[in-house]
Amino acid sequence: MHFISIAFWLFLPTVLACHVALSGRVRAQNWVLWVASCVFYGWWDARFLLLIAGSTAVDYMVGLQLGKTDDARRRKAWLGLSLAFNLGALAWFKYAGFLADQWIAAWASVGVHMDPWTTRIVLPVGISFYTFQTLSYSVDVYRRKIPPCRDLLAFATYVMFFPQLVAGPIERASHLLPQLQRKRSVTGVAARIGWRLIFWGVFKKVVIADTVAMYANEAFGNPACSGPLLIIGVVAFALQIYCDFSGYSDIAIGTARLFGIRLRSNFRFPYFSRDLGEFWRRWHISLNTWFRDYLYIPLGGSRHGKVRALRNVAVVFLVSGLWHGADWKFVTWGGVHALFFIPLFVMGRNRKEEGRWRWWHGFQALWTFGVVCFAWVFFRADGMAHALEMLGRMGSGWGPEGWNAATWADFSHFWSPCKEGPGGGMQLPCEETIFGWVLSLFLLLEWVQFRWGVRWIWRGIWSAPWVEALMVMAAWIYGTRHASQEFIYFAF
Repeated sequence: MHFISIAFWLFLPTVLACHVALSGRVRAQNWVLWVASCVFYGWWDARFLLLIAGSTAVDYMVGLQLGKTDDARRRKAWLGLSLAFNLGALAWFKYAGFLADQWIAAWASVGVHMDPWTTRIVLPVGISFYTFQTLSYSVDVYRRKIPPCRDLLAFATYVMFFPQLVAGPIERASHLLPQLQRKRSVTGVAARIGWRLIFWGVFKKVVIADTVAMYANEAFGNPACSGPLLIIGVVAFALQIYCDFSGYSDIAIGTARLFGIRLRSNFRFPYFSRDLGEFWRRWHISLNTWFRDYLYIPLGGSRHGKVRALRNVAVVFLVSGLWHGADWKFVTWGGVHALFFIPLFVMGRNRKEEGRWRWWHGFQALWTFGVVCFAWVFFRADGMAHALEMLGRMGSGWGPEGWNAATWADFSHFWSPCKEGPGGGMQLPCEETIFGWVLSLFLLLEWVQFRWGVRWIWRGIWSAPWVEALMVMAAWIYGTRHASQEFIYFAF
């Protein structure tokens, strides 16, 4: 079950009604959320409920044992059990097939040919997210940052909380668990904000992401596309992945608000960033802070000199790429970001205060967006060979032949005005023109929220109910005209 489906829009009101009916009874409400989460996750493949149940049981037991002993060796052993189970499961489902293929290819390069014996491994939905969430709990208990949770139901609900189970935000136990252990109430204002976030997330996914996906798919799937069209396709993918992923986060955060639970923000208008340091403070925030706290700092951070700090930065970016999938294209994507981030780190500008926006920051933001789009080529391509081939073709078609009417047939009327009809009246504008204006309005709203704050605009024009009605209507129209695609990060 995913957010853009009829099943979910029948599921959510049912769960919400049961949750409200049990208001004030925390344990009963947690039972509702846990059962609902099992149904939500089992909708894809009920077999994987056993895997997430195993992760829940192991980390719950590890937390209790860590709370019982002060012996350093025993504590390390229990933490090792959590690391082995969680990272072992993640490695098996995400990387076993990739490693087997690399092993066979390595022997083939020296003339030894093996008959590949492989089993198709189905990747459990959301395993990269809930694994990191449960693992962070064990590490925090080990570090004595939080006490062990002795309420198995609350802990299981923390692991499986359905709004953010599949694609985040990755929550910390210190933030989410206390909310599940106390009485929750939902005010009218909180409910209004929750529904508004849900509508906005659906709008970003269905209207923006799924529409620009057509241009991205054409550019990445058509070997006849020349340089200018490839550039448009890459920019389209940049918009697609942002609206797709941040749209999911908005729906997750809004849904949680309906149950009286606050999730952390996961995106803060990253494409207006003035350098890569700022970009990574604004993009997929929950994952980046996870790598900072559980990988970069344990490796030594910047405490042991520049050389080791540079190594740690490179490791974090490469592991971040590998987290997305077992493919060299993802590792290269992480390496590209590391390559452009390290100079900022060396000059001490990676944590520069963002400060007030100046006119010349627009050029910095364009440069940063260009670097991010360059890296997206590797992320979106079918493989390394495809990515390099696309980068090579980007230099073609910039002469007169690349700008002729045939080449731009699918793009030439994107911003075209309404045309005069046969009877002298005006025809309705073409679909691309309508979407062009919708996209322009969306980018304007993003800019206004970035510059003057989300609350400012939501207290202004967005406080009107007709704005929400328009978002729902636009999502319904686009949803019926184009088949909705799965969220991109379901694959990770």
